[in-house]
Amino acid sequence: MQAEEIGLLLKQERGQFLEFISAYEYRRAAGQKKREEDLAREIVRALSSMANADGGTVLVGVEADKSVTGIPYDHDEIHAIIQAPQNLLRPQLSPSCEKVRLGNLQLLKFEVASGLEIYRIAGGRSFYRIASETASLPADQIHALKEAKKHVFYERQQALNATWFDLDADLVTEFVNKTQPGKDPQVFLSQTYHLLDQSRALPCPNMAALLLFAKDPTRWHPRAGIDFVKYEGAERQHGSSLNVVKRIRFEAPLVRLIDEAVGRIKEHMRERTILHDLFFRERLEYPTFAWQEALVNACIEVWMFDDHISVRSPGLPPEPVTLEQLRRQKSLHFSRNPMIVRVLADLGYLREMGEGVPRMFQEMETYGLHPPELSIDGFIFTVTLRNAPVYDEATLRWLNQFGTAQINLRQRRLLAYAYCHGKTFSTAEYERIAEVDRDTAYRDIRLMIKSGILAPLKPKSRSYRIVEKL
Repeated sequence: MQAEEIGLLLKQERGQFLEFISAYEYRRAAGQKKREEDLAREIVRALSSMANADGGTVLVGVEADKSVTGIPYDHDEIHAIIQAPQNLLRPQLSPSCEKVRLGNLQLLKFEVASGLEIYRIAGGRSFYRIASETASLPADQIHALKEAKKHVFYERQQALNATWFDLDADLVTEFVNKTQPGKDPQVFLSQTYHLLDQSRALPCPNMAALLLFAKDPTRWHPRAGIDFVKYEGAERQHGSSLNVVKRIRFEAPLVRLIDEAVGRIKEHMRERTILHDLFFRERLEYPTFAWQEALVNACIEVWMFDDHISVRSPGLPPEPVTLEQLRRQKSLHFSRNPMIVRVLADLGYLREMGEGVPRMFQEMETYGLHPPELSIDGFIFTVTLRNAPVYDEATLRWLNQFGTAQINLRQRRLLAYAYCHGKTFSTAEYERIAEVDRDTAYRDIRLMIKSGILAPLKPKSRSYRIVEKL
C-alpha cells in the first residue's frame, strides 16, 4: 500500500501542499549526497513554511523531475533528519513521519498540519508556502500572520455531540476514491487532513469536517450555504419597487455545494455572440474563472443585476492580506480555514494558490471587460464584475493576438490605446495611461521592443509605433 500511495503522490505536481526534496546535489553533472545538516535544514524549511500556511506533505528522496533516488544515509543519520523539526525549529514542530521503502530505496514522507503558531528556523528566518514557492517572511508580515492565526480556531473546534455518523459516508468515500483510493476513510481524514479526533472510542469530526461532509451542515452552522438573488435593473430596490426576479438558497456539504451553486447560477448568465478566428462564438457575459473563483472563496451571497454581478463574503481579507495589495494584484495567500482549503484544493476547486485574484483581473482584461472591483462595506467583502466591454470587438480581437505570456495588463491597456490612436504613442502617454513611473514605463516599452511588438519612430525617439503582426 505504501508504494501505491507514493505512486499517487508522484503523479501530482509540486504545489501548495506537496514538495519533493532530493538527498543529492549535482555539481558538474556528478551527483553526490548532501551533507546531513544541509538536507535537514532544507526539510525543516519546507515543513515550517507549510505549517505556517495550510499544511502539506514533503517527500524526501525524490528529484525535481519526480524520479526516485532515495536517501543514501545510515540509520543514525536518518534518525537525526527525522528529529530535525524538533531540533531546528522554534517552537518545536512535530510532523508525522513515515519511512517508505521502494525496492532498495529508502524514502521519508512527512505530513504536517497548519499550525497555530509561527515557526522559524532556530536563529534564522520564518518561511511561508505560496503555491510551489517557499518565501521568506518579512518582520511586519510575521506580526500580521501571528495576529491572523488567532482567528483560525473555528474549523478546528469539536462540535458538541458530533460523531463519525454525522458525516455522509458516500461523500467521504467519494473523496477518498478521488484522492487516495483504497485508503481507510477514518485514517485518511484524521492523519492526512486532521479532520477527525480518533482519541475517543468513536471518531469525532471537527467543524471543518462537518462543513465539508456532514449530512446536514446547517445543523452545525446555520449559515452554511449560498444565497443567490437575481434583480431586474442595475441596483437593488425595496418596498413597493422590490425588483427581485429570482431567489435560490443552496444548502449542501461544501464538497457538493460549489458544483450545485455554479451550475444553477450559470443558467442565469447570458451569452454573447462574438467573432473569433473568423467564426461566430457564443460565450458567457462574464469569464467563468473570474466569477467562480470569487464564489469558491467563502461566499455567502451572489447578487446578479443586468450590468454586474456581486459576490459577497463575510469578514475582511485576512491579515497579512490587505485590500490595497489585492487591488494591485499581488500574489498573496492566507487561509482563514486551511483545513477546508486543503480538501477543496485536492478536489480541484483551488488550483492556483496566491494567483486567484491576479488571474481574475487577467481574465476580465482578456474578455475586454473592466477590472474586478474589490470593496469592503462594514464586515462584508465584495467582488463586483461588470459586463460592459471596455473595447469594441475589433480592438479586442486585435489585442488577443498577444498572449498573456507576452504582455502584462499595463502593456495590454497601452496597446489598446495606441491601436485606437493611430498605432503610435509616447513614453509620457504610457506613464499617464498605465499610472507608472518613468523607469517602469521604459522597462515595459523595452520589453515590447525586444519582443518585436514595438519599434521607435526614430532613433533615440521617445515615441513608438506598433509593429503589425497580422
